[in-house]
Amino acid sequence: MIKYIFGFFLIIGLGTCAWLYNLYDEIKHDIDKVIHYKPKQTTQFFDKNGKLIANTFVKENREYVKYDDIPAKVIEGLVAIEDTQYFEHIGINPDAISRAIIKDIKARAFVEGASTLTQQLIKMLVLSREKKLIRKVKEALLAIRLETILSKEEILERYLNHVYFGHGYYGIKTAARGYFKKDLYELSLKEIAILVGLPRAPSFYDPTKNLKISLARANQVITRLNTLGWINKEQYETSLKESPEIFNQTLTKNKAPYVIDYAIKLLAPEIPDIRSGGYKIKLTIDLDAQDIAKEGLAKSYEEALKRDLYYREKENDLENDEFVKDLNGAVVSIESSTGKILALVGGVDYYTSMFNRAVQSKRQPGSSIKPFIYQTALNEGLNPASRLIDISRSYDYKVGEVEKKWNPRNYGGNFKGFINLRESLMLSRNLSTINLVTDTGIDVMYKGLESYGFKDMPYDLSITLGSMSSTLIELSQAYSVFANQGIQVKPYIIEQITNNKGESVMFEPETKVVNSPEQTFLMTSILHDTVNKGTGRRARVKGIELAGKTGTTNNNVDAWFCGYSPTIQTIVWFGNDNNKPMRKSETGGKVAAPVFSHFYKNYLEIHPEIKREFTKPANVYESKINGRTEYYTETSPLPQVKIEIPSENSKEQIMEF
Repeated sequence: MIKYIFGFFLIIGLGTCAWLYNLYDEIKHDIDKVIHYKPKQTTQFFDKNGKLIANTFVKENREYVKYDDIPAKVIEGLVAIEDTQYFEHIGINPDAISRAIIKDIKARAFVEGASTLTQQLIKMLVLSREKKLIRKVKEALLAIRLETILSKEEILERYLNHVYFGHGYYGIKTAARGYFKKDLYELSLKEIAILVGLPRAPSFYDPTKNLKISLARANQVITRLNTLGWINKEQYETSLKESPEIFNQTLTKNKAPYVIDYAIKLLAPEIPDIRSGGYKIKLTIDLDAQDIAKEGLAKSYEEALKRDLYYREKENDLENDEFVKDLNGAVVSIESSTGKILALVGGVDYYTSMFNRAVQSKRQPGSSIKPFIYQTALNEGLNPASRLIDISRSYDYKVGEVEKKWNPRNYGGNFKGFINLRESLMLSRNLSTINLVTDTGIDVMYKGLESYGFKDMPYDLSITLGSMSSTLIELSQAYSVFANQGIQVKPYIIEQITNNKGESVMFEPETKVVNSPEQTFLMTSILHDTVNKGTGRRARVKGIELAGKTGTTNNNVDAWFCGYSPTIQTIVWFGNDNNKPMRKSETGGKVAAPVFSHFYKNYLEIHPEIKREFTKPANVYESKINGRTEYYTETSPLPQVKIEIPSENSKEQIMEF
């Protein structure tokens, strides 16, 4: 009889072993997901000074931490409350399983799981959470196998990085930043206890929702640590009394959304997992400069709305908001010598419109194109004192078979007859500019504009008034020729990329020599006068030299201010998104220049050390002409002028210079 009973149990045992072997054989490759652990990780973007701009992630907000960087008290707290014999068992805990089976039999249901930390990791990464016997068997088999492949430390590293801590936080490092705004090494024992107590029921123990319950759970952890002798009496008593400050945040707040959108757009084609690959991206952005630019844009926008309301009240037309219904603006500020983008604001309010006008919107530059035309003329031998003709001309042209006339005008409708080149640009005179282009030659001017990077231009006189289209980024690159003493720089926003292995790639400036410093300084001197006493007077800032040019297109569709200090260049644009005209009051000098002024005034307050005066190159000379001091170079000599000097016999002599 005993022989039959023994045989029966032997058959049962062998059958069970065979079944377990076959079951393991079916699932053994599932463990590869744990061994070759590649979790989704949060990519972080930082500004030039190391300040966090944004976290980006796909579904799971996780900042990875290596085991060696996890404080010992975190490990002790987790093991104490979840799996005291973790460092002794083989992946399963037979004693805990026996106790759980007894409780489950008594309750006639699965009331206690007895899962080790290893089993919990298997359950999170490989198996479902449903309470079925077959799942528990698989879990145990894989846990035993896993502990023969990975060390205890490797398993804990995976567990603490993968587990959900509630409130959208995956991994303990993310949870520490989220709940306490601290790194792991800064946490108190009570804060650690709160965190390691969360995985059992993250929503229930979430301290932002159920603080009392969360603290009670943390006290259980502390009591367990004390019972095990892993903390002393003083630590125990002090920690029980502590009530840490809890922060209710998502860690997804983006301090510069237009910037992050642009950076991701640039990176995504080469790095498809840019949002979830755990990269550290250092940008060229200065968050202080970004905030100042954003404030300046919003302030000028509000002033434009007030002006519109004033005119509508005056006209008794309060229902008609067509001039400002789609009004918006953008700002790009770069470091002149490198092209590093310090600030990029793509609109007045990102959450109203995510369209990035700084990089996506092509608009006509209007009169802001004129410095490139005048620089071309200077390079052809003219001087700031050269005399231009400021009179009206009519131009015949055809549209298909229809004969038409173009009658360009100056802003305000007047003309001066003769005007020097400096004053013509300072006052943004259209007629003298058109005559300058006509006299110099459209082919010369066209090639000149091409050398600065302008494309898709009409081959006619309309280029004189900026009829081509350009984005703020493109115009920033073009203007850098003036701001950087004749060397054009390409604006860029990515400075360094570091992957989750710690490997880094750096990005360097891209430059191109276009003009000599001497010729460029002539333009800077004119644009400096434009700010001080020309159309850009609203851009002035006390205590620093600034140069720049206004730009307003036909019917006030676009308004620009493009300028620079000795080290920083800033381009500002305003207009309606639907390309309809703004009010006649909204010119480059009225709506865009104040943003420029706001930027430099406030930036100067936090960076008083920046260079404040333009440097005159050694090969730029100055002399008196017609009673005024003027600059000249070998390429752009002073023009010959007739000066009347009385002779000894009182007869007039004519001398030429």
